[in-house]
Parts: sequence; C-alpha cells; structure tokens
Amino acid sequence: MSATRPEAATTATVSPDEKRQVQRANKSGKQPVAFVHGLWLLPSSWERWVKLFERNGYVAITPGWPDDPATVIDAKAHPEVFAGKSIKEIADHVAEVIGGLNKRPAVIGHSFGGLLTEIIAGRGLAAVSVAIGPAPHRRRLPLPISSLRSASVGVKNPRNRNRAVPLTYDQFRYSFGNMVDEKEAKELYKTYSVAGPGKVLFQAAAANLNPWSEDKVDTKNPSRGPMLILSGEKDHTVPWSVANSSYKRERHNKDVTEIVKIPGRGHSLTIDHGWQDVAQTALNFVKRFV
Repeated sequence: MSATRPEAATTATVSPDEKRQVQRANKSGKQPVAFVHGLWLLPSSWERWVKLFERNGYVAITPGWPDDPATVIDAKAHPEVFAGKSIKEIADHVAEVIGGLNKRPAVIGHSFGGLLTEIIAGRGLAAVSVAIGPAPHRRRLPLPISSLRSASVGVKNPRNRNRAVPLTYDQFRYSFGNMVDEKEAKELYKTYSVAGPGKVLFQAAAANLNPWSEDKVDTKNPSRGPMLILSGEKDHTVPWSVANSSYKRERHNKDVTEIVKIPGRGHSLTIDHGWQDVAQTALNFVKRFV
C-alpha cells in the first residue's frame, strides 16, 4: 500500500535542512518515513531509527518543530527559540514539510510527537502511522497522577505559558528515565534533553475545558490509514491508561488500529538502550502496509 501525489511546493517556513531532506527523499523514489520528535527533544533523537529504517529500504526525514536549533548544544545556548509555539503551529509546520513529499509517508512520533502523528494521520496525510506514548488529546478521561506530575513542570507557573521550559535532571529522571539506571539517565539527559514550549503543556491541560482547543484529533477520517499505538508499561509521562484511551478512540476508524504495551519500559523507550526493540516493532507494522 503506497499513496502517491503530485509534488507540492514548500514555503519559507520550512527550513533549508528540511527542504534538503524532502528533495533527497523524492529523488530516491523510496517510501518515505517521517519521524516526529516530542517535547524536550530534537530531531537528532531519531538518528538511530533513521539508520535502521534506511537499512530496510526506506528513506527517512526528520521534520522539526518551528525554529528547532540544529544541535542540543545550540538549543541549550538559546532556549528562548522554543518559547510560544502552539500545538497547531507545530502540527501545521510538520504537515507542510511532509506535504513536499511525492508519496504519503509513514509517520512515526513519540510523546507530543505521537500526538502530532495522530493529528497528521487525522488530516489524511499519512500512509501508515505509529504513535509512541502519544500525549493526550481532547475528550479523554482525567490524567493519572504521574502524568499530572510530569506536566506540572510547566503548568504550575502561569508565566510559563509563553516561555521555554527546560527539565531539571530530577524532572527528567522521573518523566523519562525512571526505568533506566542512574548512569544511563544522566547520559540521556546530557545527550538529548532541551527546553520546550510551555504553551503546549497548557493547551493539553485545558483541552477538555476548551471546545476550541488545538489539542484535538480527527479519529474518523476515512483516509487516516493504519495506525499502531505503542505504550511503555512503566511510562510516567504517558501511562498505559492514556495511550489506551487514544486507542479506544482511534479504533473506531475503518482502518486497522492496534496497540502494543512494551513491558518494563518508561518514556525514554525511543532513546535508551532498548530503543531497537521498540523501533523493530514499529518497523514490522510499517512493513505490513508500505
């Protein structure tokens, strides 16, 4: 299953690197896979996934969020660039990047990137999608305590709404690294963790109270494509109950919808020592359809 379409022009909001990635993908003629990062990470967090998927015959792109710095070093030097970004602004940017592809891509996202994956699939822009620990969207039940504790990093201070919000090591340890040892948690924090826009946390927290929320997904679109939701069994940030709630809404779509719980894994499951098992599960699903 592979959908093609005329090449779309990209505009000035797409970065030069993103344009190069899209041009490379189109020139290759291969099935593209778009990897969408989540809050407190950068596109570079997908580097090992990119290599795995390309060894298996795909061509990868890693669309960023608007104004993403090129490196973690740059991001830590200028955290202010993350401030003020909204869910819709980020989703529209990702949609614009993949809109330049000649073929509808497989879309894989983690955390807020998983929510963005659901949004993109709900717009009919994905051939197949994998949402890993997807952040919650409107019309789900109240969040578990562990999710609230993770989100409180930003929302406990109203002034953070339009700020860039970083994680301290202790916050990262709880939200991401609870299922790895101390040494690995510190290395993951140093290697991957950056600030993120506080606005998306406020939007997610208020989604069920705001009928015009940007934190919403069209789960009924008949062009959504097959979808897999992956959930770490011990994830503090997006516990099983949150991922399963997304699955229960998505499963009413006419296309295939599946959910898999990854035993003994936390929210760092895409970047820690066990990443390859998660990536292989995603790859096996994608292979079934494109």
